[in-house]
Amino acid sequence: MNLPDRVLAALLALSSAVLAQAAEPSAAYVAMGSSFAAGPGLLPYAPDAPPGCARSLANYAQQLATLRGLRVNDVSCSAATTRALLEPWNEMPAQIDALGTDTRLVTVTVGGNDVGYIGGLLAASCGKLAAQGRVSASRCRAAAEPTEADFAALARSLRELAAAVRVRAPKATLVFVDYLTVLPPAGLCEAAPLPEPAADLARRTAARLLAVTSAAAREAGALLLPASRLSAEHHACASEPWMWGYPAPAGGAPYHPNAAAMAGLAGALHEALGR
Repeated sequence: MNLPDRVLAALLALSSAVLAQAAEPSAAYVAMGSSFAAGPGLLPYAPDAPPGCARSLANYAQQLATLRGLRVNDVSCSAATTRALLEPWNEMPAQIDALGTDTRLVTVTVGGNDVGYIGGLLAASCGKLAAQGRVSASRCRAAAEPTEADFAALARSLRELAAAVRVRAPKATLVFVDYLTVLPPAGLCEAAPLPEPAADLARRTAARLLAVTSAAAREAGALLLPASRLSAEHHACASEPWMWGYPAPAGGAPYHPNAAAMAGLAGALHEALGR
């Protein structure tokens, strides 16, 4: 994958020496995050992961570790919020507990669950299909529009997370990987059965999520892999989607990254670290 110049400029915010250290073969690598990092629907799952995490052995962290010969400790988990990275959650330790002084690379994809991003998409799509009699309304969950307080809390948590990474793994390169693009910039398709107001809300939420994540990376002196830009032409309605639509094919996870997406992210990270 050849990264656009603007993407490389965003990635190479740290010195090449630091990046080289993070990319050394056998370096310790910790991957944290929510379902967009874990990879639900992409079998096989890690046998030692809690069942609810749906942590794929084909997610971008696992593929990056294979490409670079890194020692990966993948603690990502579906449904995780930023607090699950910082504090124990669902009888699991805080994800950040996986870091140590030997950690040289940390990737993070998180925040969507803090603001109800994918949950809102799922609820709206289910509701539309239920109104058409295509699914039972009992399957659909309600979703609320994220508030300014939600985004402010997310920003604080991301800053806290970056600071905690610096304390626990002072020699690590921290890379925030933002959320892949789910919907086209305008219009919809059969793979995205949404009312237009719900689609517009999802686009606004995605834009705010990117802005908050970008600001956290910039303030922390961390890197940002702009997955949203890399996947801008691979949304759920594209001819070559990196995103399952709704409903997903058997075994897939609606509005989540497919195999092509995870391979694309791993390749982009591999190229960035190689530079």
